[in-house]
Amino acid sequence: RSRMAACTSQHALISVKPPRASASFGSDRRAGNVRFVSATSCCPGSRKLGLVCASNSQSSVIEPAKLPSSPESGSTPKKSSEAALILIRHGESLWNEKNLFTGCVDVPLTPKGVNEAIEAGKRICNIPVDVIYTSSLIRAQMTAMLAMMQHRRKKVPIIVHKESERAHQWSQVYSEETKKQSIPVITAWQLNERMYGELQGLNKQETADLFGKDQVHEWRRSYDIPPPNGESLEMCAERAVSYFKEQIIPQLVSGKHVMIAAHGNSLRSIIMHLDKLTSQEVISLELSTGIPMLYIFKEGKFIRRGSPAGPSEAGVYAYTKVRVFSIF
Repeated sequence: RSRMAACTSQHALISVKPPRASASFGSDRRAGNVRFVSATSCCPGSRKLGLVCASNSQSSVIEPAKLPSSPESGSTPKKSSEAALILIRHGESLWNEKNLFTGCVDVPLTPKGVNEAIEAGKRICNIPVDVIYTSSLIRAQMTAMLAMMQHRRKKVPIIVHKESERAHQWSQVYSEETKKQSIPVITAWQLNERMYGELQGLNKQETADLFGKDQVHEWRRSYDIPPPNGESLEMCAERAVSYFKEQIIPQLVSGKHVMIAAHGNSLRSIIMHLDKLTSQEVISLELSTGIPMLYIFKEGKFIRRGSPAGPSEAGVYAYTKVRVFSIF
Protein backbone atom coordinates (compact mmCIF):
# COMPACT_ATOMS: atom_id res chain seq x y z
CA ARG A 1 0.00 0.00 0.00
CA SER A 2 2.86 2.38 0.83
CA ARG A 3 4.38 1.79 -2.65
CA MET A 4 1.01 2.39 -4.27
CA ALA A 5 0.49 5.59 -2.29
CA ALA A 6 3.92 6.87 -3.22
CA CYS A 7 3.31 6.23 -6.87
CA THR A 8 -0.13 7.85 -6.95
CA SER A 9 1.13 10.92 -5.11
CA GLN A 10 3.39 11.73 -8.08
CA HIS A 11 1.10 10.88 -10.97
CA ALA A 12 -2.50 11.42 -11.94
CA LEU A 13 -4.96 8.58 -11.41
CA ILE A 14 -6.57 8.06 -14.78
CA SER A 15 -8.98 5.14 -14.80
CA VAL A 16 -10.31 2.11 -13.00
CA LYS A 17 -11.60 -0.54 -15.37
CA PRO A 18 -12.44 -4.25 -15.18
CA PRO A 19 -10.35 -6.55 -17.39
CA ARG A 20 -11.49 -7.45 -20.87
CA ALA A 21 -10.65 -10.37 -23.09
CA SER A 22 -8.61 -8.06 -25.32
CA ALA A 23 -6.76 -6.09 -22.65
CA SER A 24 -5.25 -2.70 -23.47
CA PHE A 25 -1.61 -2.35 -22.53
CA GLY A 26 0.23 0.88 -21.85
CA SER A 27 -1.90 3.14 -24.02
CA ASP A 28 -0.58 6.66 -24.51
CA ARG A 29 -4.15 7.99 -24.48
CA ARG A 30 -3.88 8.67 -20.73
CA ALA A 31 -2.35 11.92 -19.52
CA GLY A 32 -0.21 10.43 -16.79
CA ASN A 33 1.99 7.42 -16.21
CA VAL A 34 -0.17 5.53 -13.75
CA ARG A 35 -3.39 3.64 -14.03
CA PHE A 36 -5.17 0.97 -12.05
CA VAL A 37 -6.28 -2.27 -13.64
CA SER A 38 -8.70 -4.71 -12.12
CA ALA A 39 -7.52 -8.16 -13.06
CA THR A 40 -8.76 -11.64 -12.34
CA SER A 41 -6.06 -13.34 -10.30
CA CYS A 42 -4.16 -16.48 -11.15
CA CYS A 43 -6.20 -18.12 -8.43
CA PRO A 44 -9.91 -18.70 -9.27
CA GLY A 45 -12.58 -16.73 -7.50
CA SER A 46 -10.62 -13.62 -6.54
CA ARG A 47 -10.00 -10.21 -8.07
CA LYS A 48 -7.32 -7.70 -7.15
CA LEU A 49 -6.66 -4.07 -7.96
CA GLY A 50 -3.25 -3.73 -9.56
CA LEU A 51 -1.11 -0.64 -10.09
CA VAL A 52 0.64 -0.19 -13.42
CA CYS A 53 3.50 2.33 -13.44
CA ALA A 54 5.66 3.32 -16.38
CA SER A 55 8.56 5.69 -16.78
CA ASN A 56 8.74 7.80 -19.92
CA SER A 57 12.22 9.07 -19.14
CA GLN A 58 13.77 6.86 -21.82
CA SER A 59 11.03 7.03 -24.42
CA SER A 60 11.87 7.51 -28.06
CA VAL A 61 9.55 7.45 -31.04
CA ILE A 62 10.39 6.47 -34.61
CA GLU A 63 8.00 7.04 -37.48
CA PRO A 64 6.04 3.84 -38.21
CA ALA A 65 7.27 1.90 -41.21
CA LYS A 66 5.15 0.26 -43.87
CA LEU A 67 3.48 -2.87 -42.55
CA PRO A 68 4.65 -6.18 -44.01
CA SER A 69 2.48 -8.07 -46.45
CA SER A 70 0.68 -11.18 -45.30
CA PRO A 71 2.68 -14.30 -46.26
CA GLU A 72 -0.54 -15.98 -47.35
CA SER A 73 -2.60 -13.29 -49.04
CA GLY A 74 0.18 -11.07 -50.31
CA SER A 75 -1.81 -8.00 -49.22
CA THR A 76 -1.12 -5.56 -46.40
CA PRO A 77 -3.05 -6.74 -43.30
CA LYS A 78 -5.35 -4.42 -41.43
CA LYS A 79 -3.71 -2.65 -38.53
CA SER A 80 -4.74 -3.81 -35.06
CA SER A 81 -5.12 -1.54 -32.04
CA GLU A 82 -2.65 -3.16 -29.65
CA ALA A 83 -1.06 -6.57 -29.23
CA ALA A 84 1.38 -7.98 -26.69
CA LEU A 85 4.68 -9.63 -27.59
CA ILE A 86 6.30 -11.65 -24.80
CA LEU A 87 9.87 -12.93 -25.12
CA ILE A 88 11.17 -15.60 -22.72
CA ARG A 89 14.59 -17.20 -22.69
CA HIS A 90 14.28 -20.83 -21.59
CA GLY A 91 15.09 -21.82 -18.02
CA GLU A 92 18.40 -23.37 -17.01
CA SER A 93 19.20 -26.53 -18.98
CA LEU A 94 21.18 -29.56 -17.88
CA TRP A 95 24.15 -28.37 -19.94
CA ASN A 96 23.87 -24.82 -18.60
CA GLU A 97 24.29 -26.40 -15.18
CA LYS A 98 27.36 -28.36 -16.33
CA ASN A 99 28.88 -25.26 -18.05
CA LEU A 100 28.89 -26.95 -21.46
CA PHE A 101 28.44 -25.35 -24.87
CA THR A 102 24.91 -26.39 -25.80
CA GLY A 103 23.95 -24.68 -29.05
CA CYS A 104 21.56 -26.87 -31.03
CA VAL A 105 22.03 -29.99 -28.91
CA ASP A 106 18.60 -30.89 -27.55
CA VAL A 107 18.80 -31.16 -23.74
CA PRO A 108 16.00 -30.59 -21.19
CA LEU A 109 15.67 -28.25 -18.22
CA THR A 110 17.09 -28.78 -14.76
CA PRO A 111 14.76 -28.61 -11.73
CA LYS A 112 15.98 -25.02 -11.33
CA GLY A 113 15.06 -24.38 -14.98
CA VAL A 114 11.59 -25.81 -14.38
CA ASN A 115 11.11 -23.42 -11.47
CA GLU A 116 12.36 -20.51 -13.57
CA ALA A 117 9.80 -21.33 -16.26
CA ILE A 118 7.04 -21.49 -13.66
CA GLU A 119 8.06 -18.12 -12.20
CA ALA A 120 8.12 -16.65 -15.71
CA GLY A 121 4.58 -17.90 -16.17
CA LYS A 122 3.47 -16.14 -12.97
CA ARG A 123 4.88 -12.87 -14.26
CA ILE A 124 2.78 -13.04 -17.43
CA CYS A 125 -0.30 -14.77 -16.01
CA ASN A 126 -2.54 -11.74 -16.67
CA ILE A 127 -1.23 -10.88 -20.15
CA PRO A 128 -3.31 -12.37 -23.01
CA VAL A 129 -1.62 -15.00 -25.18
CA ASP A 130 -3.22 -16.20 -28.43
CA VAL A 131 -0.34 -18.03 -30.09
CA ILE A 132 3.04 -19.36 -28.91
CA TYR A 133 6.22 -19.74 -30.93
CA THR A 134 9.13 -21.85 -29.72
CA SER A 135 12.27 -23.30 -31.20
CA SER A 136 12.45 -26.97 -32.13
CA LEU A 137 14.46 -27.66 -28.95
CA ILE A 138 12.88 -29.24 -25.87
CA ARG A 139 14.21 -26.71 -23.33
CA ALA A 140 12.32 -23.88 -25.06
CA GLN A 141 9.19 -26.00 -25.44
CA MET A 142 9.26 -27.06 -21.78
CA THR A 143 9.58 -23.41 -20.78
CA ALA A 144 6.58 -22.40 -22.89
CA MET A 145 4.40 -25.21 -21.54
CA LEU A 146 5.33 -24.68 -17.89
CA ALA A 147 4.83 -20.93 -18.18
CA MET A 148 1.37 -21.28 -19.70
CA MET A 149 0.29 -23.65 -16.93
CA GLN A 150 0.37 -20.60 -14.64
CA HIS A 151 -1.86 -18.46 -16.87
CA ARG A 152 -5.14 -17.32 -15.41
CA ARG A 153 -7.11 -18.20 -18.55
CA LYS A 154 -6.12 -21.86 -18.20
CA LYS A 155 -6.03 -22.49 -21.94
CA VAL A 156 -4.21 -25.61 -23.07
CA PRO A 157 -1.09 -25.13 -25.23
CA ILE A 158 -1.14 -27.61 -28.14
CA ILE A 159 1.84 -28.15 -30.42
CA VAL A 160 0.90 -27.79 -34.09
CA HIS A 161 2.41 -30.67 -36.10
CA LYS A 162 3.04 -29.87 -39.74
CA GLU A 163 6.20 -31.86 -40.34
CA SER A 164 4.22 -34.24 -42.53
CA GLU A 165 0.72 -34.50 -43.98
CA ARG A 166 0.00 -37.51 -41.77
CA ALA A 167 1.18 -35.73 -38.62
CA HIS A 168 -1.07 -32.79 -39.50
CA GLN A 169 -4.09 -35.00 -40.14
CA TRP A 170 -3.62 -37.15 -37.06
CA SER A 171 -3.38 -34.16 -34.73
CA GLN A 172 -6.60 -32.45 -35.84
CA VAL A 173 -9.05 -31.18 -33.20
CA TYR A 174 -12.71 -31.52 -34.21
CA SER A 175 -14.41 -29.66 -31.36
CA GLU A 176 -14.81 -25.92 -31.88
CA GLU A 177 -15.30 -25.44 -28.15
CA THR A 178 -12.05 -27.27 -27.43
CA LYS A 179 -10.25 -25.12 -29.99
CA LYS A 180 -11.43 -22.01 -28.15
CA GLN A 181 -9.86 -23.35 -24.96
CA SER A 182 -6.52 -24.07 -26.67
CA ILE A 183 -3.47 -22.06 -27.68
CA PRO A 184 -1.53 -23.19 -30.78
CA VAL A 185 2.19 -23.74 -30.24
CA ILE A 186 4.27 -23.40 -33.40
CA THR A 187 7.82 -24.76 -33.39
CA ALA A 188 10.45 -23.37 -35.73
CA TRP A 189 14.11 -24.31 -36.15
CA GLN A 190 14.76 -20.71 -37.17
CA LEU A 191 14.31 -19.77 -33.50
CA ASN A 192 16.90 -22.33 -32.35
CA GLU A 193 19.96 -21.34 -30.38
CA ARG A 194 23.09 -20.37 -32.29
CA MET A 195 24.83 -23.49 -33.58
CA TYR A 196 28.19 -23.66 -31.81
CA GLY A 197 29.76 -26.14 -34.22
CA GLU A 198 32.74 -28.04 -32.84
CA LEU A 199 32.35 -26.40 -29.42
CA GLN A 200 29.05 -28.16 -28.69
CA GLY A 201 29.38 -30.50 -25.72
CA LEU A 202 32.73 -29.03 -24.62
CA ASN A 203 33.23 -27.56 -21.16
CA LYS A 204 33.55 -23.78 -21.45
CA GLN A 205 36.41 -23.46 -18.97
CA GLU A 206 38.34 -26.37 -20.45
CA THR A 207 37.86 -24.92 -23.93
CA ALA A 208 39.29 -21.59 -22.75
CA ASP A 209 42.27 -23.41 -21.26
CA LEU A 210 42.81 -25.30 -24.53
CA PHE A 211 42.34 -22.53 -27.12
CA GLY A 212 42.99 -19.48 -24.97
CA LYS A 213 40.57 -17.21 -23.17
CA ASP A 214 40.69 -14.48 -25.85
CA GLN A 215 39.95 -16.89 -28.69
CA VAL A 216 36.97 -18.46 -26.92
CA HIS A 217 35.68 -15.00 -25.95
CA GLU A 218 35.88 -13.98 -29.63
CA TRP A 219 33.88 -17.05 -30.68
CA ARG A 220 31.27 -16.42 -28.00
CA ARG A 221 30.90 -12.65 -28.02
CA SER A 222 31.90 -11.32 -31.44
CA TYR A 223 29.11 -10.51 -33.88
CA ASP A 224 30.43 -11.94 -37.13
CA ILE A 225 33.10 -14.51 -36.18
CA PRO A 226 31.73 -18.07 -35.93
CA PRO A 227 33.28 -20.92 -33.92
CA PRO A 228 34.74 -23.78 -36.01
CA ASN A 229 31.96 -25.12 -38.28
CA GLY A 230 29.37 -23.12 -36.35
CA GLU A 231 27.26 -19.96 -36.62
CA SER A 232 28.15 -16.40 -35.75
CA LEU A 233 25.56 -14.22 -34.03
CA GLU A 234 25.12 -12.47 -37.38
CA MET A 235 24.20 -15.78 -39.06
CA CYS A 236 21.78 -16.64 -36.23
CA ALA A 237 20.19 -13.19 -36.51
CA GLU A 238 19.65 -13.59 -40.24
CA ARG A 239 17.43 -16.65 -39.83
CA ALA A 240 15.70 -15.60 -36.59
CA VAL A 241 14.82 -12.07 -37.68
CA SER A 242 13.68 -13.20 -41.14
CA TYR A 243 11.30 -15.69 -39.51
CA PHE A 244 10.11 -13.04 -37.07
CA LYS A 245 9.30 -10.62 -39.90
CA GLU A 246 7.63 -13.19 -42.14
CA GLN A 247 5.66 -15.26 -39.61
CA ILE A 248 5.26 -13.42 -36.31
CA ILE A 249 4.76 -9.75 -37.22
CA PRO A 250 1.66 -10.62 -39.33
CA GLN A 251 0.15 -12.28 -36.23
CA LEU A 252 0.70 -9.09 -34.23
CA VAL A 253 -0.70 -6.95 -37.04
CA SER A 254 -3.86 -9.07 -37.00
CA GLY A 255 -4.26 -8.30 -33.28
CA LYS A 256 -3.03 -11.57 -31.81
CA HIS A 257 -1.00 -11.60 -28.62
CA VAL A 258 2.20 -13.61 -29.12
CA MET A 259 4.66 -15.34 -26.80
CA ILE A 260 8.08 -16.50 -28.02
CA ALA A 261 10.00 -18.98 -25.87
CA ALA A 262 13.46 -19.37 -27.34
CA HIS A 263 17.17 -18.94 -26.60
CA GLY A 264 19.76 -16.38 -25.63
CA ASN A 265 21.13 -15.72 -29.11
CA SER A 266 17.94 -16.04 -31.16
CA LEU A 267 16.17 -13.67 -28.76
CA ARG A 268 19.13 -11.28 -28.69
CA SER A 269 18.82 -11.18 -32.47
CA ILE A 270 15.12 -10.29 -32.31
CA ILE A 271 15.73 -7.68 -29.60
CA MET A 272 18.52 -6.21 -31.71
CA HIS A 273 15.98 -5.79 -34.51
CA LEU A 274 13.25 -4.37 -32.25
CA ASP A 275 15.48 -2.01 -30.26
CA LYS A 276 17.66 -0.93 -33.20
CA LEU A 277 20.85 -2.07 -31.47
CA THR A 278 24.19 -1.92 -33.22
CA SER A 279 26.40 -4.99 -33.62
CA GLN A 280 28.54 -3.68 -30.76
CA GLU A 281 25.55 -3.07 -28.48
CA VAL A 282 24.03 -6.50 -29.04
CA ILE A 283 27.16 -8.46 -28.12
CA SER A 284 27.00 -6.98 -24.62
CA LEU A 285 23.28 -7.72 -24.23
CA GLU A 286 22.70 -10.42 -21.61
CA LEU A 287 19.35 -12.18 -21.16
CA SER A 288 18.61 -13.97 -17.91
CA THR A 289 17.03 -17.41 -18.08
CA GLY A 290 13.32 -17.44 -17.31
CA ILE A 291 12.81 -13.65 -17.23
CA PRO A 292 10.13 -12.48 -19.70
CA MET A 293 10.31 -9.23 -21.63
CA LEU A 294 7.20 -7.44 -22.81
CA TYR A 295 6.66 -5.32 -25.93
CA ILE A 296 3.43 -3.71 -27.08
CA PHE A 297 2.78 -3.60 -30.82
CA LYS A 298 0.65 -0.59 -31.73
CA GLU A 299 0.14 1.21 -35.05
CA GLY A 300 3.19 -0.35 -36.67
CA LYS A 301 5.51 0.32 -33.73
CA PHE A 302 6.95 -1.72 -30.87
CA ILE A 303 6.84 -0.21 -27.38
CA ARG A 304 9.21 -1.92 -24.96
CA ARG A 305 7.84 -2.37 -21.46
CA GLY A 306 10.73 -4.30 -19.98
CA SER A 307 9.86 -7.23 -17.74
CA PRO A 308 6.48 -7.68 -16.07
CA ALA A 309 7.08 -7.57 -12.33
CA GLY A 310 6.58 -10.75 -10.35
CA PRO A 311 3.27 -10.23 -8.53
CA SER A 312 3.52 -10.01 -4.76
CA GLU A 313 -0.21 -10.68 -4.76
CA ALA A 314 -2.31 -12.36 -7.42
CA GLY A 315 -3.38 -10.21 -10.33
CA VAL A 316 -0.79 -7.45 -9.98
CA TYR A 317 1.91 -6.73 -12.53
CA ALA A 318 3.86 -3.65 -13.53
CA TYR A 319 5.74 -2.28 -16.50
CA THR A 320 9.24 -0.89 -16.36
CA LYS A 321 11.02 1.05 -19.12
CA VAL A 322 9.06 2.48 -22.02
CA ARG A 323 10.67 2.82 -25.46
CA VAL A 324 9.06 2.89 -28.88
CA PHE A 325 10.43 1.38 -32.09
CA SER A 326 9.11 0.96 -35.61
CA ILE A 327 8.87 -2.56 -37.00
CA PHE A 328 11.82 -2.11 -39.37
